[in-house]
Amino acid sequence: MSVIIFGSMNMDLVARTPRLPAPGETLMGHSFETVPGGKGANQAVAVARLGIATQMVGRVGGDRFGEDLLAGLRSSGVGVEQVLVDQTTHSGVAVITVDDTSENNIVIVPGANGRVDQKDVERLQKLLSHSSSHPTSLQPKVLLLQLEVPLPAVVAAAQVAKQAGLTVILDPAPARSDLPEDLYPLIDIITPNQVETGQLAGFPVTDLATASQAAAGLHQRGVGTVITKLGKQGALCLSSCLSSTETFEIPIFPVKAVDTVAAGDAFNGGLAAGLAAGLSLRQAARQASAVAALSVTKAGAQPSLPTRAELDAFLASQS
Repeated sequence: MSVIIFGSMNMDLVARTPRLPAPGETLMGHSFETVPGGKGANQAVAVARLGIATQMVGRVGGDRFGEDLLAGLRSSGVGVEQVLVDQTTHSGVAVITVDDTSENNIVIVPGANGRVDQKDVERLQKLLSHSSSHPTSLQPKVLLLQLEVPLPAVVAAAQVAKQAGLTVILDPAPARSDLPEDLYPLIDIITPNQVETGQLAGFPVTDLATASQAAAGLHQRGVGTVITKLGKQGALCLSSCLSSTETFEIPIFPVKAVDTVAAGDAFNGGLAAGLAAGLSLRQAARQASAVAALSVTKAGAQPSLPTRAELDAFLASQS
């Protein structure tokens, strides 16, 4: 089975400086690098590196960054046939300044990501309509969504996937509190962190008790399963099926953290890959936690995402 990611692709432009500049100040920096990113692309790479057939649906601009983003996805095994190269705009970029204490300023310019619309949903629908002719191993099973593209397109993509029988996973990031009520029943699994859970619930989420309370509210809105990521406290999963509700904690794996930038994307990629491979929800959640743990042991977003061999070796060492 395969996973489809409908979402964003950015090129991160990272400048490292001794300190963050004051308004109007010109400051000499240490270094500069361009790093492929965007939550959608990060999650696609996370899934593909775990050996699952992966397709990306979205947009890049008609520029060099777009070419580099597509090349990076291809090199990780992500299918990009349904990524539109929009010649009327630039690719999405994140302009990032990081100082010697790891404080940062970030400016995101959506570019092509901000133009994702019904035409992109139609490409997703076309991809799904051809699934019946695919070998069973390539038939789409999971759609993974985030909130770095326009919300109407996210809702429409969820509707199309739900009608096709896919498991719809929403990573509600960046955090926002204005999700339309008709989106919630389309979501099989939602995976907010503490801040995002608080935005959705309307009250602060600080521990397992408040996470459970927030998840119950999301269930009432129609979400099937809520996985709340609580940082060092692990994660809490509340899954509702018909008249029964299952609750379990997802432990974290102790590792030495180097860079946490892609931990959330790694978790979602690991979860989607596990479900597509036929794991139970508990097994897939454990795999997701392990993928996230491995990702923080390396610097960078996509460069930190583990391969299947790395994940298997890590899980074997934890048994």
